[in-house]
Amino acid sequence: MFALYVISTVLTALLCAGGAWMNFTRHPVTVAAAEQVQVPLSWTRPIGLVFAAGGLGVLAGFALPVVGVAAAAGLVFHFVGAIIAHLRVHDLDLGKAGGALVLMGVNLGVTLAYHLG
Repeated sequence: MFALYVISTVLTALLCAGGAWMNFTRHPVTVAAAEQVQVPLSWTRPIGLVFAAGGLGVLAGFALPVVGVAAAAGLVFHFVGAIIAHLRVHDLDLGKAGGALVLMGVNLGVTLAYHLG
């Protein structure tokens, strides 16, 4: 179980690091996605902070389990919000947000199972 916990946490942290970088630099993919779901471009940096905090939080969970669980849960809520933002504008291209939500959900489940089991 420990190996699965480490793998899912590291993958989550890497995805979050990439998402944070893309939002902080206003990468064209991020800008296009924000425009598609009608989110103001001024939100890209705060969303990048969510990614950065979430990624650091799941890694901190190795030492402080409650922080890891809280960060993993926060990331799940973030991507549920992303799915809602896509559906709000009738954008059914949910591949990226849906895939990320699955990874975040797996990480939350594995984190809970590891620390509570």
